[in-house]
This record gives sequence, structure tokens and C-alpha cells, in this order.
Amino acid sequence: QVQLVESGGGLVQPGGSLRLSCAASGLAFSSYSMSWYRQAPGNERNRVARITSDGTTTYADSVKGRFTISRDNAKSTVYLQMNSLKPDDTAEYYCNAYRVATDRTYWGQGTQVTVSS
Repeated sequence: QVQLVESGGGLVQPGGSLRLSCAASGLAFSSYSMSWYRQAPGNERNRVARITSDGTTTYADSVKGRFTISRDNAKSTVYLQMNSLKPDDTAEYYCNAYRVATDRTYWGQGTQVTVSS
């Protein structure tokens, strides 16, 4: 059974930082592209960052230079370091695993990030 468990969300002031973690189990983690998505109330779920199985990273324009995605294959964990947070970053953040070879995708349950003074 595949599980993706996010943690690290919370309330932070504008300009602050948070580090999200997503621990995966039940899948060949190193073979999956891992992504972070976010969804604010009333909005679509959009990808903010992705790291492929070979370590290539991509970011949404809105977070470039502020967010950093990384992975530790030995721990089957993907991280999202978020700096210089803005109120517009407030959303539920979801971890996603996708493998091209099998076209399989999995989602975590989400973790809430609120940026407010």
C-alpha cells in the first residue's frame, strides 16, 4: 500500500520560512518524480515544484528563488524549503509521486500552510 505523508505545515509570518516533508512508503521511491502542489480555497490545485528521478528540478514562476525542492532517496522523503513566504503562499500543500513508465500517480493527504501576521 502506497502512502505519502506530509508534515511541516503551520502558521508563519510574512517573510518567514517553513520546511515541508513528504515521507513515502510502499513504492520504488527513487524511480518516481516527486512534486509539491498547492491549492487555496476556491482555486485549482497547481504544481509549485518538481524533482525528477535524476534530480532535475523545476519551479512555478511564483516561487522561483524562494522555494527549493530536494529529495533523499535513502529516506524515501522529498522536501520543500520555503523562504520569504508571502500571504499568497497560503494553501493546502500536497505531495505527489508520478512514474512515467507505469503512468501511476499517488497523492498525500495535504498539509496546511498559512502565511499571516
